Amino acid sequence: MNAMKGTQSIAFSESPYLVSAGSVAGKKEGEGPLGKYFDIASEDDLFGEKTWELAEGTMQKLACKLALKNAGVQPEEVRYLFGGDLLRQGIATSMGAEELQIPVFGLFGACSTSGEALALAAMTVAAGYGDLVLAATSSHFGSAEKEFRFPLGYANQRPLSSTWTVTGSGAFLVGKKKSRVRISGVTIGKIVDYGLKDSQNMGACMAPAACDTILQNLMDFGRGEKDYDRIITGDLGYVGQSILFDLLRKKGLDIKENHMDCGMTIFDQQTQHTNSGGSGCGCAAITLAAYIMPQLISGEWKRILFVPTGALMSTVSFNEGESVPGIAHGIVLEHC
Repeated sequence: MNAMKGTQSIAFSESPYLVSAGSVAGKKEGEGPLGKYFDIASEDDLFGEKTWELAEGTMQKLACKLALKNAGVQPEEVRYLFGGDLLRQGIATSMGAEELQIPVFGLFGACSTSGEALALAAMTVAAGYGDLVLAATSSHFGSAEKEFRFPLGYANQRPLSSTWTVTGSGAFLVGKKKSRVRISGVTIGKIVDYGLKDSQNMGACMAPAACDTILQNLMDFGRGEKDYDRIITGDLGYVGQSILFDLLRKKGLDIKENHMDCGMTIFDQQTQHTNSGGSGCGCAAITLAAYIMPQLISGEWKRILFVPTGALMSTVSFNEGESVPGIAHGIVLEHC
């Protein structure tokens, strides 16, 4: 039996496992602090393709193949694939998943999509609807800038609050096959909107949602912030982290000592000039696959709360002057 915990969480009585992972990154990411950890860090951000969108699809396909290879699993053994990206109609996911011929659920949770995919994959396995399920996400600096901001050739000046969309894809094989990392629970986030309209300050737009999900996870599971070795947000960046700390302190919580943000970890702010840090579906995904999972596998971290964050905007909503709501999903990962 799986137990519903509180108002938004699930504790798995028989926890699904993170069986394996695959990480594919672009050139800038490969030059950053985590470069040596990625399975693939390409020198060519087009990955041999003619468009940014095709390149992103290729990244997602490579990440899925790596996750399968690392587990010794064939595509036909996988029941479902939960995948998503930042582009319209999830085109990168459909391009990436086509060759694998695995039944696909296309997702959109903006930069929180890796958490959404992992939560749904874990729930599917725990409920007995599949023994092996893939969860995959991707983002690409070129395709995201082209769709949401300005074509790269425009060379616009970026404000200090802006983040740099990560070129990368992370894929995870979730299943009943035992490994050193298990998903012991999930907390599904709500949409939180503080009325902010600055798409160049996504950290501020997402921080309230991160705060809400972290608080709800602690409440639902009856835990304190120190019960986690790390509370890891997806891509709040330096601006969003500061806001998150302020919001949590008002609730009587201080996570400064054990907080980590993937967007602040993946780039060197001083030498790589990424302003507030990294963002995008691929940011949290490849950081989890390449850097966080090994810490759990080794037992360096016993339990973490992984909280990918997303800014739920579209080109239409932004151009119509609507606010940018946020969402965050919490995934409890444990060493075993």
